[in-house]
Amino acid sequence: MKSLAELREIRERVKGSVAMRRENPDTIRIVVGMATCGIAAGARPVLQAFLEEAAKQGLDNVVVTQTGCMGLCRLEPIVEVYVPGQEKVTYVKMTAEKAAKVVSNHLVNGVVVDEYTIGSAQ
Repeated sequence: MKSLAELREIRERVKGSVAMRRENPDTIRIVVGMATCGIAAGARPVLQAFLEEAAKQGLDNVVVTQTGCMGLCRLEPIVEVYVPGQEKVTYVKMTAEKAAKVVSNHLVNGVVVDEYTIGSAQ
């Protein structure tokens, strides 16, 4: 960045993308825990698998993001899925293979993969 004008341009570009996320009520959010514990447990391949599988399925209403510690280190990698109008679903001990199944079953067909949820891990 070399000028104030360039900074303003970056600001406007980012503001536009943030506004798009807020304005679309049909967006499904996938949040992957990427704190040190999550990364050590394999969260990077899980995040990548969600990105790739959503793209492969042609899901343009899905946003994959990351967050810090979710507070349950023994259950990492943890993924939270937010589908508009439904309760949040928390998946635990995720792998890339499990991520593909979650996209196919939960996001495409609307069927929660119960055996991967936090309720099944307790």
